Amino acid sequence: MSFFNQRGIFLQLMSPTIVNPREAQVSMQLARMEMLWDPVNELHTEALVDSVYVKAISDDGGRSFNINVIGSDVDGDGDIDNDDKAKLLALAKAYASIVNP
Repeated sequence: MSFFNQRGIFLQLMSPTIVNPREAQVSMQLARMEMLWDPVNELHTEALVDSVYVKAISDDGGRSFNINVIGSDVDGDGDIDNDDKAKLLALAKAYASIVNP
C-alpha cells in the first residue's frame, strides 16, 4: 500500500495437497491502512484495519472456485450478497491463472 492508496489486497496461492493434487486454494486478505500516533514512542505507525479474510478453494486445478462464508460487504453496496461472492471468486480465479506472480 502506498501513501496515496490506503486499501490493499494480499493474495496467496497455496500448494495442492497430497490427498487432492488438483486442489488450488487462494487465501485473500482485504484491508485498509491507517496512520496512527504512538504517544509513548512519539512516532507515526501504520496499522491494517477492517481486515477481511477469505479462502477460495478449487477442486479442478483453478478453473472454478468456491467460497463457503463471506462475512463482509466487499463491494461497498451496503449488503452482503452474491455480488460480493462473485467479485471474490473472479479475483481468486484471476490470481490462480497468473503463472509467475
